[in-house]
Amino acid sequence: MAEYTATLPSLGDDAGDEAKVSFTYFNPGDSVKEGEDLIEMVTDKATFNVPCPKTGKITKLLVAEDDTVKVGQPICIIETA
Repeated sequence: MAEYTATLPSLGDDAGDEAKVSFTYFNPGDSVKEGEDLIEMVTDKATFNVPCPKTGKITKLLVAEDDTVKVGQPICIIETA
């Protein structure tokens, strides 16, 4: 098994470089599929979902609801096959 660290992707030119976690869709131990919504983020201009970058199992969440996260910051660790 390998571990993959998912990070907050670029928010786009107009959205800035950080966002607040408003909701996490999964917990440690949950299985995830690539493309599923992983977390919901909010900026002063938009609300958006961050898709899961890999299929596997969440081993650790590195952010919590109401945390402010910068682009490139790790958000969770996924165990992949």
